[in-house]
Amino acid sequence: MNMIKELYRKVVKFFKFAYTKRRKIEKFLGQMVVYALLITISYVFLFPLIKMITLSFMSRADIIDPEIDYIPKNPTFSNFSSAMVVLDGWKSLWASIWVSSVLAVAQTVVSALTGFAFARYDFRFKRILFVLILVSFIIPVPVMLIPRMMMVSGTQDWVIQTFGWETFKLFGTITPQFVLSILGQGVNSAILILIFYNFFRMIPTVLYEAARIDGASAFAQFWHITIKISVSTIIVVFLFSFVWNWNETYVTGLFNAEFKSLPSQLGVFDNNFRSAAPDSAGGGGSNNINEAYKMAATLLSMIPLFIIYFAAQKQFVEGIEKTGITGE
Repeated sequence: MNMIKELYRKVVKFFKFAYTKRRKIEKFLGQMVVYALLITISYVFLFPLIKMITLSFMSRADIIDPEIDYIPKNPTFSNFSSAMVVLDGWKSLWASIWVSSVLAVAQTVVSALTGFAFARYDFRFKRILFVLILVSFIIPVPVMLIPRMMMVSGTQDWVIQTFGWETFKLFGTITPQFVLSILGQGVNSAILILIFYNFFRMIPTVLYEAARIDGASAFAQFWHITIKISVSTIIVVFLFSFVWNWNETYVTGLFNAEFKSLPSQLGVFDNNFRSAAPDSAGGGGSNNINEAYKMAATLLSMIPLFIIYFAAQKQFVEGIEKTGITGE
C-alpha cells in the first residue's frame, strides 16, 4: 500500500514538473517568436537608415569598390561639406526651422481650441461640422489646392483695391499657409484636431463642474485645467505638425516658389550639384554626382528632426500613450 502511494506521489510530481516545464517552454518559444518579429520589422525600418549613413561617409573609391558594402575603407566628411554648399545649408536650414515652427504653433493652437470645443460643448450642426473635418482629411490636397489659390488671389486683389496697399502680396510669402493653418486647413490639421478631441474627452467632467462652481470662465477652465493636463499631448501635436510642415514641399512650392527649404533644395539637388558643388578630396577635380553626396544631403535634411525627437522623446512617448493613438 505504501509503495502504491509513493508511486502515485512520484507520478503526480513528474506530471507537475512536466506541466511546469511545458509552460516555461511555451513562454520561451512565444517570446522568441515575438523577438524574431520585432527584429525583422526593425531591420526593415533600420536598413535604409544604416545604408544611408554608411554611404554618406564613403569616398569615390569606396563607392566603386565591390568589396565594400557597409564599412568604408577611407571615410570622409567632404561629402557633407559639398552637400551643405549645394543645399545652401545654413540659409535653407534657418528658413525651414522658422517657417515650420510658425506653422506648427498656429496649427497646435487652433487644433487645441477646436478639439476642446468639440469635446466639451454641444452646439448646432456639431455632427455635421465634425464630419466635414473628417472629409477635409479624406479629400486629396490637389483637389482643394486650386480653390484655395483662387481664394488667396481674390483676397489679395480685394485688399489691394480696397486699402491701396500696392506693395501687399500673398503669393511668395508664408501668409497663405499661415492663414490656412489659422482656419484649420493646415497640413493634416484634421488628424491634430482628432488627437486633441480624443484626449480632451478623457478628462473627467467633474473638474470642469468644480471650476464652474468656483466661478471660472470658459477660458479659465481651458487654460488651468485642459492645457496644464495636456502638456505631453501638445508636444506630440506640435512635433507632428512641425515634421509635416518641414517635409511639405508641394503646397509651399505653389504658394511660395522662391522659398528654399532643406527638403525643397534636396528635390533639386541633382540639378544644382554640378554648378554649385566644389571639388571633393580624391575626386580628381571632377564634380560628378554619386550616391555618397545624395545620402549625405538626405542625412543633413533629417538631422534636425532627429535632434528634436531625441530632445522630446520622453514627452512624445507619454503623449502618444495618453492620446490613445496606440488603440488603448
